[in-house]
Amino acid sequence: MAKKSKGSRIQVILECTEHKATGQPGTSRYVTQKNRKNTPDRMELKKFNPVLKKYTVHKEIK
Repeated sequence: MAKKSKGSRIQVILECTEHKATGQPGTSRYVTQKNRKNTPDRMELKKFNPVLKKYTVHKEIK
């Protein structure tokens, strides 16, 4: 019989912080997964922003 558990991996959305501050139209967002048990706080990664054409900090949003 299969194990029935909610699982610890969840899908999260990362949004660019610099792009949001500039007020330019559009957003840079990435979808990824994280392990809820290992990283309970919000995630921050450096990802490429195609609008600004550089690597920026992307923070997890709700």
